[in-house]
Amino acid sequence: MKIFKLFPKATIYFLVAGISIVGCKKSFLDEYNPASRTTDNMYKDPAGYDGLINSCYPLLRNITQSRNLTVKGTDMMCAGGWSGIFFGQANQIGNELDQYDIRLNSTTGSLQGYWDDLYKEINRCNAAVDRADGVVGLDPVKKNARVGEAKFLRALSYFWLVQQWGDVPMPLKESLAGKLEAPKSASKDIYTQIIADLNGAIAGLPVSQTDQGRATQGAAKFLLAKVYLTRGWNFNNALGGSSADFTSSLALCDELIASGLYPLEPNWNNLWPIHDKKVTNAQPSIAAGVVTANASKEVIFAVQYANPQYYYGDGNSNPATGLIGNNMHSQFGHGPSGVAQAGGSTIFYSKLQGDRNYPTWAAYRMFDPTLDSRYEGTFNTVSYATVAQTINLRNNTFSQNLNITYAIGDTTAIILPWNRPLPAARDRGMNVNGGTKKYAVGHISEIVGYAPLTPTTGVVDNMFWASPMFWKFFQPSVPFQDGWSTLNDPIFRAAELYLMAAEAIVKGATGAKLGTADVYYNRVLDRALGTANAGRNPNRAANPEKGTDPITNVVSYRATPSNITIDMIMDESAREFMGEGQRWYDLKRTQTLISRGTKYNPWMGYGLSGSPAIAAKHYLRPIPQSMIDLTLPKIDQNPGY
Repeated sequence: MKIFKLFPKATIYFLVAGISIVGCKKSFLDEYNPASRTTDNMYKDPAGYDGLINSCYPLLRNITQSRNLTVKGTDMMCAGGWSGIFFGQANQIGNELDQYDIRLNSTTGSLQGYWDDLYKEINRCNAAVDRADGVVGLDPVKKNARVGEAKFLRALSYFWLVQQWGDVPMPLKESLAGKLEAPKSASKDIYTQIIADLNGAIAGLPVSQTDQGRATQGAAKFLLAKVYLTRGWNFNNALGGSSADFTSSLALCDELIASGLYPLEPNWNNLWPIHDKKVTNAQPSIAAGVVTANASKEVIFAVQYANPQYYYGDGNSNPATGLIGNNMHSQFGHGPSGVAQAGGSTIFYSKLQGDRNYPTWAAYRMFDPTLDSRYEGTFNTVSYATVAQTINLRNNTFSQNLNITYAIGDTTAIILPWNRPLPAARDRGMNVNGGTKKYAVGHISEIVGYAPLTPTTGVVDNMFWASPMFWKFFQPSVPFQDGWSTLNDPIFRAAELYLMAAEAIVKGATGAKLGTADVYYNRVLDRALGTANAGRNPNRAANPEKGTDPITNVVSYRATPSNITIDMIMDESAREFMGEGQRWYDLKRTQTLISRGTKYNPWMGYGLSGSPAIAAKHYLRPIPQSMIDLTLPKIDQNPGY
């Protein structure tokens, strides 16, 4: 009965149950439904139909938590362990989603899970659209809004599907029985349907919703702007796009910006949980740490974790509460210094869930750490003691019979940014020869080893801190071994409207309301620089991928009418949205996945034995093998797999 992969588990269950009961005597197997409630009569009253609409939201958590397919294998994030590549060590093996080698194929598990969740979501939305006219007593305005929500969520699911896999099956009716056939629809036809759904959603959705987290007219317009922008690039000439799509995208971006409903948050850091580098001073309440972020008007649409109405639902729930929480804070690598840290504490939730994602070497060097507030907002470069501890340096490579005692709140390590000179010995910690500090002082250029990009063997240093903590999504006081946070996941933010508009203008869009592409771009940049630094020229490393470059080799990332390019916009998007789960789609849309990935992601550049394995075929994912095996006639695999 696994042939029904495209259809909801409940459908499969009832088919199997019906077969099993045939020939059995009356027993506990016989169903008894005292309320006589079925989907056919439950969804005919307004309360039941509302429940059907609400059921379309929880799966967004499962879908957006499938970050392997949207974060890894990009220019800014990858699996860890890439120091061997910099040290020139042979036969390095990383994650297949980064290396794009033969291990990335139709049997890759994350592909199947993502595919299944998207089609489950589509089937729920199909049911909601199909059953709307049969609901008795539902106010017409509310019905249009609820159908608009379903069409918006269906469009979003198909948009993610078609970007990942290209031509895919496109069922638009609720699946009530299993079938073997799953014919593909052409990508251009899927885009046509997505646009039709979104226009229908815009017509029915209100400007605002009483219930936080429901789709709004603004969310549908935002998604439509991104769909037009993507179709305009017309990947492989298969999307039915044209240059007019860029102008359509720009017009929607301008409309949403001009509405005033989604102003940029004045302080970028207020988009994320309240941070305090000295975590013992952090807010003790989980809710207090995220309330400002969840209330931001910059967020146009977010996957809900704080709103109880959409906090229950599908699997992966906390068994103690029945809730599924946000795990963003636990999915990104590197933590605090190991010195004087509480083990198994509620402070740093040291059990990380699933595969972690690590910033690439270039990610750190893409920022101006001095001017750009997003650097310290993304990376915590200072570690403090959370417990009292005394360590001895007797067994260090640089051995001293010296005890160092830390009290709670003491500095244990700092890592200087790339644009600061390497510290002199006297400015180092006492763990190095000539050092005078009671805390380790490192440098970002030492991230892959104890010395700048040179292999060092046999070094023992119980003070050394290897990498800054990626803490953009850090939430204080999440219980130990609990991956769940109450931060809503903001998948549409107003900052992206400005960068999408800039991209559309560079691609030839006309009719811009704010001016040239650089004007839109610089609005996002100046917010990150803050009022005091607005208008200044921030500098990134001229060659972010080359850690041995002199720190004076820099380039400004302020845009002008003459210097703005797609690559420059992708740099700014990386700084603004790092780790937010849309990066693979940005690189796919702009067709820079190979050029930027092989340049900035060490695993993508290394490939197989030093030769990049990524190829044009990797702009589309392989169709999951179980889908191929369980269809008749078998669904076609994507080319090259």
